Amino acid sequence: MNISLRAFAITLFALSTLTGCDKISQLIKGEQPISKVAVPAQDGRVQMLLPDFTLLVERDGPSVVNIQATRGSDNLASPRQSQLPGGIPEDDPFYEFFKRFVPPDQQDNPPDEGVSFGSGFIISDDGYILTNAHVVSGGSQIKVMLTDRREVKAKLVGLDKRTDVAVLKIDVTGLSAVKIGNPAELKVGEWVAAIGAPFGFENTVTAGIVSAKGRSLPDESYVPFIQTDVAINPGNSGGPLFNLKGEVVGINSQIYSRSGGFMGISFAIPIDIAMDVVEQLKTKGKVSRGQLGIHIQELTQELAQSFGLDRPHGALVVRVEPDGAAAKAGVQLGDIIIKLNDKVVDSSRDLPILVGAMQPGTEVKLTLWRKGKEQVVTAKLAELSPEPNEAASAPSGEVQPFNFDKIGLIVTELTPEQKKELGVKGGLLVQKVKGIAARSGLMSGDVIIGINQNEVGTVKGFERELNAARGNIALLVRRMDNTLFIPLKIE
Repeated sequence: MNISLRAFAITLFALSTLTGCDKISQLIKGEQPISKVAVPAQDGRVQMLLPDFTLLVERDGPSVVNIQATRGSDNLASPRQSQLPGGIPEDDPFYEFFKRFVPPDQQDNPPDEGVSFGSGFIISDDGYILTNAHVVSGGSQIKVMLTDRREVKAKLVGLDKRTDVAVLKIDVTGLSAVKIGNPAELKVGEWVAAIGAPFGFENTVTAGIVSAKGRSLPDESYVPFIQTDVAINPGNSGGPLFNLKGEVVGINSQIYSRSGGFMGISFAIPIDIAMDVVEQLKTKGKVSRGQLGIHIQELTQELAQSFGLDRPHGALVVRVEPDGAAAKAGVQLGDIIIKLNDKVVDSSRDLPILVGAMQPGTEVKLTLWRKGKEQVVTAKLAELSPEPNEAASAPSGEVQPFNFDKIGLIVTELTPEQKKELGVKGGLLVQKVKGIAARSGLMSGDVIIGINQNEVGTVKGFERELNAARGNIALLVRRMDNTLFIPLKIE
């Protein structure tokens, strides 16, 4: 056997061992879109396996399109800072942190151009196209450029800003559509590839690996992102992320960047979440999601100890909306939701994803941790409102101050006007902090409305709970439009 024939035999044997003989036959027949090419070492042993994406590009390249959305003069994109989560201004100390988690097209495109560029992919041969909502949002005219150089006007079927998914329709048939995969089967470390139009360079292919799964980002409650190191840049948004089977497993959506360009961390929306949005937009014209009517917070080790948990897990309830599904079920402020039906809520970010995937009217069982014991309640999900409700602003006003030297805290009781503004029965406005209170993170202007899982509305009630506390306690605080627990260690 000559050397070249021997090397081929070794390569074939390695492939059959690592990928299976059935996949070898698929490669020979051209059915497998991505092959693994074995690179033999000089001594004939297989040194490594590298993916070959050429068949993928040949088969699925025509399914990827370029998208251009033109905004009218009244619909120009707002300044860059307003694109950040929560409309964070440039002079905010957290601006630079949140700016890193912004759709790449919004980081690079000057807002006064009035044109948004992105990518998309064909999901059915009759002209339905999937892309990101931020690519086409506000567009008065949307144009799709196919790989055969045809330019077609597109109709916006609908979009969902919460998941950043949009569906377009073009009047063209006989198109080449992608195959939809299952993101649940993705493994961290697995090879993936993206096709898109970074900086306008159409049908550009980049590849990398899955870096993490189920990643949550600031201001993103309903998408467990797939994190990759695939090179994604402005223009890639809305393009497909392929697995080794040549199936679409995600929509490339955001990047982590300090410069506006690729820095090795990219995020994709799982395709199963996107396809659920597609079906609802096509059939109902809108997306319906279940809602419990609560605000939640992540548990730290200190907070877990305050509530008697052996480890931090679950979603800590910091606000219960009046007349909401949770309130009607008996969920209380300070409860910790540790299970939804039979699914464990390991982190607070798990709960919105689980609830948001259910339809309004669905009955769910919530397992709660309340004052050292587990309780189960049943809630009937309401419908999530299209836009989040505006929260009340922080109170203002002056009354008689009370000094708690033990923890370094000066507070005043809320006035009736302040209680009405905040929608609470009572509470203590923090005037000054020092010592233990300052080290715990309390700030002037905070409103203390509870200790551990007990509501506190007066100075006497606060003093009683404080005197009974031992070790770690958790103060329930309203800070501007947020509600959170702050752990405090009594020395």
